[in-house]
Amino acid sequence: MKIETVVEGNNLRLDVEGKIDTLTSREFQDTVLNSFRKYSDVTVNLAEVSYISSAGLRAFLIGQKTAASKRGSFSVINVDQGVLDVFKATGFDKVLDIH
Repeated sequence: MKIETVVEGNNLRLDVEGKIDTLTSREFQDTVLNSFRKYSDVTVNLAEVSYISSAGLRAFLIGQKTAASKRGSFSVINVDQGVLDVFKATGFDKVLDIH
């Protein structure tokens, strides 16, 4: 997995490439949490992510809870259909702000 950070005003966009699974979810989670130390709004671009495991879902839930606790926003954009299907099957489409 590769994560590139892009600053857009007060928002930080994380462009993720690869899979968010058991092996990479900790790195993804740490990046999200570190992002909220400097920015109140974080967007995750999943255009290049084709798979997410339950460990990856946990990292998204932690990101959402962190945003809420800091009165910021945590959104997800450019979601692959397979990943979107996982979000819908697990109810994450109702928890996350998906565009």
